[in-house]
Amino acid sequence: MTSTPETLPVPAVAAAGRAVLDEVATAVVGMREPLRVALAAVLASGHVLFEDVPGLGKTLAARSLATALGLEFRRVQCTPDLLPSDITGSSVFEPATTSFEFRPGPVFAGLLLADEINRTAPKTQSALLEAMAERQVTVDGVTHSLPQPFHVFATSNPVEYEGTYPLPEAQLDRFMVRLAVGYPDREAEVDVLARRLSRRAEEAPVRTVVDAATLRSMQAGAEAVSVDPDVVRYCVDIAAATRTHGAVEVGASPRGSQALVLVARALAILDGRDFVTPEDVKTVGVPTLAHRISLSPSAWAAGVAPQRVVAEVLASVPGPTTARRPAGDPVTP
Repeated sequence: MTSTPETLPVPAVAAAGRAVLDEVATAVVGMREPLRVALAAVLASGHVLFEDVPGLGKTLAARSLATALGLEFRRVQCTPDLLPSDITGSSVFEPATTSFEFRPGPVFAGLLLADEINRTAPKTQSALLEAMAERQVTVDGVTHSLPQPFHVFATSNPVEYEGTYPLPEAQLDRFMVRLAVGYPDREAEVDVLARRLSRRAEEAPVRTVVDAATLRSMQAGAEAVSVDPDVVRYCVDIAAATRTHGAVEVGASPRGSQALVLVARALAILDGRDFVTPEDVKTVGVPTLAHRISLSPSAWAAGVAPQRVVAEVLASVPGPTTARRPAGDPVTP
């Protein structure tokens, strides 16, 4: 049975978060903002999908973040012939005991990276659903609890479609955020090459900044951050606006509005605040909602991007004007 973690105060969580991001930045160049949102998703006990073209350092970012957070890291290279048991584990017959024994798969880790998740078949993709939603896996009728904390990072290549299996909406919805890394600017790319030449090795070493127990305490600290009722209503209004947008066939569900407020809350504590502002919500609006909407056929055919739709919604929904909590008020869960 997992013990209740200690609740770290806001300054301690913010300091630890900065230290983690600073350490990851020694290996990963030009990804500070996506990694900040990814760390916020982790503090909100969520999972992260990196969707961008190959070669931008998505795998390195996931590995570096896992190391800095003190999480056991496992990586699965997704291929069309990958089986569900290759992720969850399976029961193996032991001649010495004449019985079947469960051999845990790579999902039994603090952070599992499913690399190129859209290259594996839907049956294998779905093997992650129970793990992501319930923090457990069921094999041969027996349920096995996963380590705590447990997070899934996945990468997806959006430019190739031959031999790939797009993630179904139910799977996409399990990811708290979907992030695009983007190409680095000229100076950042020069820095990437210069660092590689100076260290004379492929691997970029990253130190462990916190351990798994401290991460759980940081997550407990994020849970203690107050959210003004007006900000909660603002998140609901944004999610509701995606359902009535002309280019959208299916809008964000209540899970989307919940992800919006939880990631915004985690972002606030990373900034050293014990309250959430509308700007926090706007910052995480696209990463938390764009992958949760389905475009209408006409909008899809016209090349409308879900990110643009969410950006339009964020620009059109009026935010609260009295959301900031007065200084000195106690923090309430």
